[in-house]
Amino acid sequence: MPETMDLPLFYQIAALLVLAAGIGLLGVFLRQPLIVSYIAVGLVAGPSVLGIATEGEYIELLAELGIAVLLFLVGLKLDTGLIRSVGLVATATGLGQIVFTSVIGFAICLAVGLDWLTSLYVAVALTFSSTIIIVKLLSDKGEIGSLHGRIALGFLIVQDIAVVLAMVTLSAFGLGAAAQEAHLDTVSMIVYAIVVLIGIALFIRYLANPLVERLARSPELLVSFAIGWAALLAALGDFLGFGKELGGLLAGVSLASTPFREAMSTRLTSLRDFLLLFFFIALGARLDLGAIGGDVVPAVVLSLFVLIGNPLIVVAIMGYMGYRKRTGFLAGLTVAQISEFSLIFMAMGLTLGHVTEQAVGLVTLVGLITIGLSVYMITYSQALYSWIEPALTPFERRVSPRDDPEDGGPIGDRYDVIVIGLGRYGGAIAQQFRAMGWRVLGVDFSPMAVRRWREEGIDTLYGDAGDPEFIQDLPIDGVKWIVGAIPEHEVGLGTAEARLGMVQTLRARGFRGCIAVSSHLPANIDRLRNSGANVVLLPFQDAADRAVELITGAQQREEIVEVIEPEEQKELAQ
Repeated sequence: MPETMDLPLFYQIAALLVLAAGIGLLGVFLRQPLIVSYIAVGLVAGPSVLGIATEGEYIELLAELGIAVLLFLVGLKLDTGLIRSVGLVATATGLGQIVFTSVIGFAICLAVGLDWLTSLYVAVALTFSSTIIIVKLLSDKGEIGSLHGRIALGFLIVQDIAVVLAMVTLSAFGLGAAAQEAHLDTVSMIVYAIVVLIGIALFIRYLANPLVERLARSPELLVSFAIGWAALLAALGDFLGFGKELGGLLAGVSLASTPFREAMSTRLTSLRDFLLLFFFIALGARLDLGAIGGDVVPAVVLSLFVLIGNPLIVVAIMGYMGYRKRTGFLAGLTVAQISEFSLIFMAMGLTLGHVTEQAVGLVTLVGLITIGLSVYMITYSQALYSWIEPALTPFERRVSPRDDPEDGGPIGDRYDVIVIGLGRYGGAIAQQFRAMGWRVLGVDFSPMAVRRWREEGIDTLYGDAGDPEFIQDLPIDGVKWIVGAIPEHEVGLGTAEARLGMVQTLRARGFRGCIAVSSHLPANIDRLRNSGANVVLLPFQDAADRAVELITGAQQREEIVEVIEPEEQKELAQ
């Protein structure tokens, strides 16, 4: 078979979509994360196997547009108050991880026999983590709004800035510019970034609301504007040197204060998923298996360093700053892989003659190992934490945990019901109980949700239902019902593990009240009931049953009215 197939562009895209559907279906059948399936599509379609994707620039174009839309949607959900509250820990963790990985990574590279210049390149490449993969995984799990998700996003942005600085410096050096010229390029980029931030602030203050309100009169026009605005600022960020990712993020932040952000988010989600398919295909195609040499042992050593060392340094820094070991661990898992920019950085070094193809192959193999394994680590983060939790105790301070950025709230002494998970479903349940006159305590792991429900007058705690220590501290004296309306992720967390752990912890603590938990998977009903749950709620099925009950009830009333004489109908109506 030839190395590549010279197919027309339309045929290539069609083949990629069919291949993605087939491998994706196989992945779903095997209960594998979809990202792994899509990267596998890129490997199969790339030059190493079938050689289908020959028009790489068009695939990259779709991938870059997907990146802009993804970061735009993340920016739409950013809360400026929360950014201020996690900015210190995000900066400290991001810089600490970069320094740790580069210094220790450099020493490891020297120890496995690499020369000093190659060791420097590889060590720097190991510091980059994939913002796109992490944001997609956290979004799919519903954890992008959690505290560990926001902190992770913060230090990933710090990493992105470091990537930009490294690329600018290397590009200037490669063009033969002096160190002073590279310094000027960096200063210019920072000045441009400040000017853009000022422009965004003025746009938010004076233009965002009236402009979006006028565009919202046509939903189609609003979507077109959102995509264009994301692409425009992503292009501007790329042109000014601070990257498409930060540009797309700023586009979302600029519209986050408008009342139509949820409408834009809902309409763009499917487009985001479609475009990101091409990002993961491009990433898989970039992992050229033919470039991987015989450096298996160094690759395994460096991969273990990234998979274990990077999360541990994040846990250590966050633990020192007063965060719980659970929050630090879940945030730390997001840096347990190297980025697509690591491969680009090594390719630049190869072009400059600083590194060899063997070094590029080494980093490619490290990328293949760490990206693949870290996807599973993040997907199954809850089970992994339960297994490794005792070993993390030394990283947690005994006093003043800072997991709640709001420093508590107006919490009373006794409650009738505790609702854990204040999304649309859980929030509606809490409101119904409150309307009945019950004393309600809400629990959620999103600081924004905690703040919102406190403003609504409901006592609310920040906490994670999957954390046994938090469940142990809940004020359950006198509580009649505990309702777990936790979001569900079909692969990894979320089938039943968090719910089972919550129910078992409550029963082990001696809670004698009733427990209701929600689940979207009927297969989990028996497991949840056997663990001690009194009621298992199936939100979609229960809603359908209630809808049919209302519809058939209305039909019966109409039939009764039809057989009554007109005069009697008037009396009945009165």
